[in-house]
Amino acid sequence: MKVTILGAAGGIGQALALLLKTQLPAGSELSLYDIAPVTPGVAVDLSHIPTAVYTKGFCGEDAKPALVGADVVLISAGVARKPGMDRSDLFNVNAGIVRNLVQQIAVTCPQACIGVITNPVNTTVAIAAEVLKKAGVYDKNKLFGVTTLDIIRANTFVAELKGKSPADIEVPVIGGHSGVTILPLLSQIPDVSFTPAEVAQLTKRIQNAGTEVVEAKAGGGSATLSMGQAAARFGLSLVSALQGKAGIVECAYVEGNGEHARFFAQPILLGKNGIAELKELGTLSSFEQQAMEAMLDVLHQDIQLGEQFINS
Repeated sequence: MKVTILGAAGGIGQALALLLKTQLPAGSELSLYDIAPVTPGVAVDLSHIPTAVYTKGFCGEDAKPALVGADVVLISAGVARKPGMDRSDLFNVNAGIVRNLVQQIAVTCPQACIGVITNPVNTTVAIAAEVLKKAGVYDKNKLFGVTTLDIIRANTFVAELKGKSPADIEVPVIGGHSGVTILPLLSQIPDVSFTPAEVAQLTKRIQNAGTEVVEAKAGGGSATLSMGQAAARFGLSLVSALQGKAGIVECAYVEGNGEHARFFAQPILLGKNGIAELKELGTLSSFEQQAMEAMLDVLHQDIQLGEQFINS
């Protein structure tokens, strides 16, 4: 199994690479790419950790040598959010980066499963899909927006509030991956109940958690360590499913049946070819139903922005 990280020298990329080096199945290959010349050194640094995962680093303008034979590609390349920026401010820079990298994936490893981490995910996933479609290699079951950070944040915040172990909490989070499009389904957590005020407060905190980190880092970056952990969880789940492990369900931002929007974050069953099954959202509370309906205009606009970037 070969996993390639594009953007491997950045804050998310290095955290993700460390976690994958220590947790991928023995015999896996971890390929690291970034434009930065330090990237081969990151791979050498990781190679000194005693696990049976082979690492190699690549740098420069051409990502293709890092992509040859990749089964899974995780894209974290791009600029981070700074105080006062929202995810739309990232668009102008990150849209072009994602387009260029996905064009190289389309040529080099078109069968790979692709996990897009680069923000704004609501838009960059649409860009990736359109690039792959233009190249004639788009398989909607193999393209994922990695929204796992919303799930692990929700798990953490609920556990803190209710005095539970975070390991015992798993919150489905649907919709998108920014602001009001992030919708935790708090009503679906077994054996946990909330007052209406707690639901409103928790939902808002989960939606604004990225800003919480950006402000706390005082201009020094955005969520990198927690995002690295989230991306590693999703990447490892994907690898396990590709290798035949059954019953693995994760939430991700994918092109489903178009019931709510072309792309929508929802629980999915992973399998040997990517998405094996779209899972039902289940019963939503009236708060959640209203919140979902209210987010759709924003989500549609985000998706349209990505489509137009490629097709205009």
